[in-house]
Amino acid sequence: MLMERDQSALLAVDIQERLLPHIHEGQAVLDHAVWLVRVAQKLGVPVMVTEQYPKGIGPTVAVLRGLTFPENVVEKLHFSCVAANCLDRLPGSERPQVVVAGTESHVCVLQTVLGLLGQGKQVFVVAEAVGSRRPSDKALALERMRANGAEIVSREMVAFEWLKQAGSDEFREVSREFLR
Repeated sequence: MLMERDQSALLAVDIQERLLPHIHEGQAVLDHAVWLVRVAQKLGVPVMVTEQYPKGIGPTVAVLRGLTFPENVVEKLHFSCVAANCLDRLPGSERPQVVVAGTESHVCVLQTVLGLLGQGKQVFVVAEAVGSRRPSDKALALERMRANGAEIVSREMVAFEWLKQAGSDEFREVSREFLR
């Protein structure tokens, strides 16, 4: 199945100040997540952001927080965003497709993805935009998510599927800004 921009929402799970420095290749995970948020915003795809216990792990990293509206960010204590029932309050939660970025792949991302799949959502996990402290945990999480029905994709797959075709002003603008 293809990702459709009018059917998709982007979910950034727990990309937080005190956790990110411990994530393997954390800066790259953040850079890819920011790229996805900017593309989503350019194309009118709603962006949802979660924070796992921000009093302990800190808020969403500043660069990502600066790109999103405060009403698009929710706090949670459950590892799974679905179990926390926090996504229902966010714009885009009603959409059938969820594109997922975030940390940690084997904890909050995994449990959220499995929960979304359980709700019948089509879930696309952006491989380079998720991370864990240990690469082996990320690899196992991606394998498990795939085995349970999630599509593992790249950020460019997301952008090109949301765009659908070349030749438009919109494609040229996105290509110039994001696809060089």
